[in-house]
Amino acid sequence: MKSDPENQNTYTEEEIKEENRKIRIFRFVSDLTMQRLYTELLTIEEARDAVSQLRQVAKNLFPGKGDVFDLVVSPRMERVIDERFGITRTDLN
Repeated sequence: MKSDPENQNTYTEEEIKEENRKIRIFRFVSDLTMQRLYTELLTIEEARDAVSQLRQVAKNLFPGKGDVFDLVVSPRMERVIDERFGITRTDLN
């Protein structure tokens, strides 16, 4: 068993393995989505839909952590979309 001194929670080896499995799945799907954004002939709507689908995967794997996706992953994906479609931040105003 592992202990988290900050939250005073104790995790079993199985729980840790399951969390690591979920992280690997999300990393794979995230990498695949980013590759699709870079390489496939998508419309901007299709690209944003792919990011929306990735957010849903994150919410399914990590319930209650949608805000983390919005803070960490979404900006990375938006930068790829901006780069791919030639969007600059001044274009958005």
